[in-house]
Amino acid sequence: MNKTADKNKMEFREGLRDGIPIGLGYFAVSFALGIAARGAGLNPGQGFLASFLCLASAGQYAGFNAIAQSAPYLELALITLIVNARYMLMSTAVSQKLDPKMKLIHRFCIAQFITDEIFAVEIRRPGYLNPYYTYGAGAVAAPLWALGTMSGILAGNLMPARLVSALSVALFGMFLAVIIPPARKDRVIAGLIAASFACSYACEHLPPLCRLSQGNRVILLTVVLSAAAALIAPHSDPQEETVS
Repeated sequence: MNKTADKNKMEFREGLRDGIPIGLGYFAVSFALGIAARGAGLNPGQGFLASFLCLASAGQYAGFNAIAQSAPYLELALITLIVNARYMLMSTAVSQKLDPKMKLIHRFCIAQFITDEIFAVEIRRPGYLNPYYTYGAGAVAAPLWALGTMSGILAGNLMPARLVSALSVALFGMFLAVIIPPARKDRVIAGLIAASFACSYACEHLPPLCRLSQGNRVILLTVVLSAAAALIAPHSDPQEETVS
């Protein structure tokens, strides 16, 4: 029992160590997200809770936009599900690293803390993933993400309107930083990004699509474009490339 407890403490400390740089990055990004949350009418407490329960920048931004437009609950749920669909794939990958004897409560807790960055550090761990490693990383990353959103809302309430408007551009800069590197490496991704911009612009001006709410347009474009890309340019299996 003592050996197990000592191992869990060690894993937790290693998770804390790896979670600190993740959490600091999260704070900076979610601060900009807080500006969007303020625009949707959320107060600091609501912004903190929203970010703590939904650790996803793109999903939260889409959700905040839907809230700002008074979208129905079903639309809000669908857009969050579709934008965050990649986490289902990450969860599947992480599940292969879990001890079959692991308790269900640990599996649920690990699932809550699956983000792009925490997934990256989890998946490189040798052997079975110890849940206390995830708890250590999440104990730093999740609160800082939520505190960043709350701080962004508080700052937005204190700053002049022009400065708030300028800071709102920071979130778009973050999304550009996410899409530009892979677009430079892969022409298919670059073409898909260009197509998504063009289709989004067209849907905003062409009837009857322009009469759809912004949330429904995002749902429609995400499903159609991702399905089209999967059919036209499917991602090849690296093992098959090696064999050929």
